[in-house]
Amino acid sequence: MRIPELIKKFADIFATLPGVGPRQAIRLAFFFVYRRALVEEAIQALEEIKKIKICRDCFFIHQNNDELCDICRNPKRDKKLIAVVEKETDLMSIENTGKFSGRYLILGDLRKKGVLEPDQKTKLESLKSFIMSLPGGQAEEIIIAINPTTVGIVNSRVIADELKPYTQKITRLGIGIPSGGEIEFADEETLGEALQRRS
Repeated sequence: MRIPELIKKFADIFATLPGVGPRQAIRLAFFFVYRRALVEEAIQALEEIKKIKICRDCFFIHQNNDELCDICRNPKRDKKLIAVVEKETDLMSIENTGKFSGRYLILGDLRKKGVLEPDQKTKLESLKSFIMSLPGGQAEEIIIAINPTTVGIVNSRVIADELKPYTQKITRLGIGIPSGGEIEFADEETLGEALQRRS
């Protein structure tokens, strides 16, 4: 059955979003067709999201007037303790434990086993430059806080090899996150335990 071209265009765009496939995108299109007031609210929210900035140092989001997020501009954070994470939601999950006082680097989705995307390599280079600007030119510890999936484990080794010369110690999250699990969905207690028992 043919659907209107406007529905198809909407579905093509929304199907590219994380967790939304073609069928779900078409369902969303029909949902919005029957809820016109919500369409206006969604348009306004999308306009507002343009104001969100990306942190120059860790690549997390913020609304500050300068180039740094609240974490990177906080003088109480330990700049020599760095957690490398895959997604913004991983950073948020770790922050919610209240057990990490360092700074972060958000790499972005790791899709290929043992292969980093060009923008991920650029982010690692940015981190290396940051570390070299620190007194002594080395971090005290870099925690590779990547999901323990097959792709994550292989890429964690690649990341660790890249960063080894720039830190005194490289660790991984400890036992607590099951193999194949995802940081984003770990409860705070489990994630806090993994942070404390990192190796």
